[in-house]
Amino acid sequence: MKHTHKTCGSPEHLLHRRLFLQGTMAASAASVASFNGLFSVPALADETKRRGKKCILLWLCGAPSQFETWDPKPGTPFSGPFGAIPTNLPGVQISSLMPKCAGIMDKLAVIRSMSTEPGEHFQGIDVLTRGDKPRQPFVRPILGSVVAEQLGHLDSPVPQFILLDPCPEGNEFKGFKAGNWAGWLGAQYGPVRAGGEYSIPNLNKLDTISDIDHQDREALRSFFSKKYENDRRSQAAGSLNAAFDRVKGLMSCAPLFDLNSLPEADRQRYGAGAFAQHALQARHLIENGSTFVMVANGMPWDNHVFQHEMHQMLVPELDNVLYQLVTDLEDRGMLEDTLVIAMGEFGRSPWLNAARGRDHYPKAWSLAMAGGGIRGGVVHGATDPLGHEVAEDAVDNRQLFATIFAALGIDPHEEYDLPDLPTFSRVEDGVAPIEQLLV
Repeated sequence: MKHTHKTCGSPEHLLHRRLFLQGTMAASAASVASFNGLFSVPALADETKRRGKKCILLWLCGAPSQFETWDPKPGTPFSGPFGAIPTNLPGVQISSLMPKCAGIMDKLAVIRSMSTEPGEHFQGIDVLTRGDKPRQPFVRPILGSVVAEQLGHLDSPVPQFILLDPCPEGNEFKGFKAGNWAGWLGAQYGPVRAGGEYSIPNLNKLDTISDIDHQDREALRSFFSKKYENDRRSQAAGSLNAAFDRVKGLMSCAPLFDLNSLPEADRQRYGAGAFAQHALQARHLIENGSTFVMVANGMPWDNHVFQHEMHQMLVPELDNVLYQLVTDLEDRGMLEDTLVIAMGEFGRSPWLNAARGRDHYPKAWSLAMAGGGIRGGVVHGATDPLGHEVAEDAVDNRQLFATIFAALGIDPHEEYDLPDLPTFSRVEDGVAPIEQLLV
């Protein structure tokens, strides 16, 4: 399907979101502007929107080791000290650090044959969150922006794309976070950031103003601004009025971001760490109307030093978070329409370096998904006995994104076209999704 640029040109598309994004990604408005509406919403996405497809991305930034998670190599020189355990899928083993996920492997889909190009963090993050490497002159939107644009509801008071990341640092991820996430879709599809010190500010009415005074002032403001809009036929005034409504909507859903409002028993089940607590909050936000929530915590998985010691702390938390999240979504009847993805930007080397760390390794690595149109109980692809190379069914970033889009009901191959400029596709070169992974 091919579409030409047909934005209406109204400033409303820009002004609303600028106010809406207060307290969010700093530079997301930098290069937004004029490419909103390049993708029209196809009938397929309309149907999916009615069904309410959603997505939670557990972003394991820094890149976890496949050997200590989904693709252990027991009995080999590169296996590490933790060994492998059986799962509820006959013949399939995963790391012994993941006993809870071993019990729900029939609900998970694991790709053991990821093979991608970038070997440095910034480039890897860019490709594995956008689906492809940069291609000028446009910036390809990140996965969350595409999902929000295709499946979200701009008239919802709940932000459709939320980043939960309390960590202001994160080495290369810090630099990436300061960039343009929404790309050609425009800032209105960028994330609202929360977590830690990132909060929605200025929610409370001044103590010196009573409720009645506040309502009267708002009624007066609304009356005069609406009159000005009508008398002058001003698009700018109309946009400003809509922006007020938008911000009021955001303020109304601010309690969704209060972790303390969630049941204590749930908070204990997920665990005390920020990543675990935000995974619970992601479930809560999805349950209450958001479409895409990305959970991150800086870049903790980049273990060039003391790999085993670090993974001994990180992997059990991931194991519990995935188990709780998938189980909760299933118990609530939400797993069928909510895709959960757990991945980083590449894998780790089979060998240890002099500092007992594993280095970057994009040639052969693993990730996991569940729900939302993905078939559970599937292990796709394989690496060789030592984990050096992909031995079966290699998957690159384009195949991965084609599969994710197809699972969510988004056309992977939709094109947009501007006069005298190159044609872009959501997934380039017609790369097909992995049918084995789709329901």
